[in-house]
Amino acid sequence: MKRLFFPGSFDPITLGHLDIIKRARVISDELIIGIGENSDKKCLYSLEERINFISKSINPKSNVKIISYKGLTSDFCLKIKASAIIRGIRSFKDFEYEKDIAEINRKLIGIETLFFLSDSKYSFISSSIVRELILNKGDYSLFVPNAVKNSR
Repeated sequence: MKRLFFPGSFDPITLGHLDIIKRARVISDELIIGIGENSDKKCLYSLEERINFISKSINPKSNVKIISYKGLTSDFCLKIKASAIIRGIRSFKDFEYEKDIAEINRKLIGIETLFFLSDSKYSFISSSIVRELILNKGDYSLFVPNAVKNSR
């Protein structure tokens, strides 16, 4: 069974994230979306809100699960017996960062990372930019699913 793990904070989930989810679920028997809980990171949305946003934004299918986790992604991958980690790449800057993490994960636990290149229409979208727009009362509606749009 190909169990793929897509980790992130998803604070909030964006259309770019949804595109990666849609594409990853096609090549997996089971796609697990993992919302990392990091006590040092100040999130705009609660864990429960982020889970709800994702649940409402994906077509319900039996091969996708949404869960939260704490600690190292590599440790969690071992726990759930993930076949590979999914990461989206928007730019060369993303690739440099993600490549190093992928190398560490491969050395630590022997897990591969599958990189999905962002669709060009989403390559400029990030949760950080969306959060800035939300906090400064800017229009973020073009970058997020309806579940997030309708939350404020």
